[in-house]
Amino acid sequence: MTPRRSLALVLSLLTSPACDAPPPKTPPPPDPPGEAKKTEVAGKLDDQGLSLAALDKAVDPCDDFYAFACGGWEKATQIPDDRSRWMRSFSEIDQRNEADLRDILEGAAKSPDDASATGRLGKFYKACMDEPAIEKAGLKPIEPLLSAARSAKDKKSLTLALATLHKHGVWAAFDVSAGQDYKDATKMIGMMDQNGLGMPDRDYYLKDEADKKALREKYVAHVERMLKLGGVGSPKKAAADVLKIETELARLSKSREERRDPAKMYNKVDRAGLEAAAPSIDWTAYFAALGFANIADISVTSPSYFGGAAKLLAEEKPAAVQSYLVWQVLRATAPTLGKKLEQEAFSFTQAVTGQKVNRDRWKRCIDATDGALGELLAQPFVEKRFGGGSKAAAESFVNAIAAAMGKRLDTLEWMDAPTRAAAHKKLDAMAYLIGYPAKYKTYDFAVTPSYAENALAGEAFKIKDQLAKVGKPVDRGEWYMTPPTVNAYYDPQKNQMVFPAGILQPPFYSPKASTVVNLGAMGMVVGHELTHGFDDEGSQFDDKGNLANWWSPSSRQTFEARGACIEKQYEGYEVMPGVRMKGKLTLGENIADAGGIKLAFAAYRALRADAAETVVADGYSEDQQFFLSTAQIWCAKMRDETTRLMAQTDPHANPKYRVNGPLSMLPEFAEAFSCRPGAKMVAKDRCTVW
Repeated sequence: MTPRRSLALVLSLLTSPACDAPPPKTPPPPDPPGEAKKTEVAGKLDDQGLSLAALDKAVDPCDDFYAFACGGWEKATQIPDDRSRWMRSFSEIDQRNEADLRDILEGAAKSPDDASATGRLGKFYKACMDEPAIEKAGLKPIEPLLSAARSAKDKKSLTLALATLHKHGVWAAFDVSAGQDYKDATKMIGMMDQNGLGMPDRDYYLKDEADKKALREKYVAHVERMLKLGGVGSPKKAAADVLKIETELARLSKSREERRDPAKMYNKVDRAGLEAAAPSIDWTAYFAALGFANIADISVTSPSYFGGAAKLLAEEKPAAVQSYLVWQVLRATAPTLGKKLEQEAFSFTQAVTGQKVNRDRWKRCIDATDGALGELLAQPFVEKRFGGGSKAAAESFVNAIAAAMGKRLDTLEWMDAPTRAAAHKKLDAMAYLIGYPAKYKTYDFAVTPSYAENALAGEAFKIKDQLAKVGKPVDRGEWYMTPPTVNAYYDPQKNQMVFPAGILQPPFYSPKASTVVNLGAMGMVVGHELTHGFDDEGSQFDDKGNLANWWSPSSRQTFEARGACIEKQYEGYEVMPGVRMKGKLTLGENIADAGGIKLAFAAYRALRADAAETVVADGYSEDQQFFLSTAQIWCAKMRDETTRLMAQTDPHANPKYRVNGPLSMLPEFAEAFSCRPGAKMVAKDRCTVW
């Protein structure tokens, strides 16, 4: 599994006496000798691209900068009932993008018989919106999958049942895809990984903490109700069997922390090794049933997992295995079926995240269309929303931040010369993609009036499209996010950053915002993704994308010690009473946040170095505006259930600490806001990696 590192939250409080005072008007740092002093010009925060109303001036910025930058926004903002969280950046942009996509799809749905690409989008969306037809169809669209699940009773039938489900994206027990060979990044091989759990994480099966036990009880009751709606006899017994099997799979599974070690996630066993590790499955028949009988090059994330999972399914009573497989089908397809199953599926989402009501049908259908026909839907979206100026601006940010990283590498006192040269080589080779793919994907599956059939066909297309890549050269132009997505990512095996059109919008980027504000927001995004190339995972891949050690022993040892400092710092943050973040799980993202802010700040200073004037907006210097911009993209409100879930499962830090964590380590921040030693926003031990 390629460890792509994204910016966004996946599903993502000490105080002192308040200080109701205007922003500190500390003079900017003295100009270097010979540099002319800039003329100060008065301005407004809102004109610069920031929000004055979002501030809470009753909070001392040196005490809790997140609360200072976002407190006003938090007080004025309510989480919509159909959301588990709301953010000033991701959520508000997504809401705008959603409105554009709705216009596109509702227009397309007026001509669903049109043979053009627009007609296909319209037909898919219209089928999703046709609730009476979905109710009338009942379970009929998934009956072939249910029949396969119910037939599993021996090695042959179990193998064919797994292949039938996997062919349609129902990942019972494990999954299969294509990915770059970790040791030869020029070619694609088969990748197989653990899967098949219905709860958010293995710990919910294995630990007896109060919150996990409570969710486990809700889960079993939910599975029972789903199986009853699916026509399973003795649903209570069947649900108990499901929990038993999933608990054993969880016991075999790697933890999220263990999965962050690329060297241990790569086990190129090939077909012979897979057959030796897991003989309880007929792998020849399995790959033939998938339609790819000749796949030979295979890496698994854990040979012991595959051996254990295959043995478990082979030795468990057939009735229990059948219940597990039927449950996996219902779990995967419920959103495409009638209201009772769909609402029951949402009830568990509600228990996990705290979301109050399901999202409107049209919103869910937009997501479904984007998931199945994403690069088809992207084309009218890009035409409508993505201007050429956004791409040029993003390119300028990438260049400025890459230059800042180059300078930073030259000044790192802990890195020796050979490692420094290898780091420069990797930086120089790093590529970036902006806006949308150079060549859009084509989709060759039929779109019919049946929503469930379309959804299954879309999943089957994805699997076929993936596995067809095995044995072929890597397509460096392929994207792993659709262009309307409000996110960005770094792929260590392509040594490539990707910035979809969806994120290149306010407050991340606006042509009306100042350079300072754009660098504090979108610049931080670029710096974050670039730093992923040098975080605890990305640093294990070389300039070509191969899993290879380019470090000297001494530099690597120092790098890991500095990372351990960050790990310890974030483990100290309590996101709600009794719930702390996982320092090891979030280490890569925290390194990227700290490095991203530092690089963006250096880039902003370089780009503004020759400016004759400096804007003081509502009393805030440009340095202060930069840090306000960085903070305000993370303004967020989350339901308690989501805060707890995120602390358990998300590799990103809680939004508050994506601000306070990195800034407390940055001397430039303390200088900008005149924070004295001992202030809460001045870390006692500054953890610095990049």
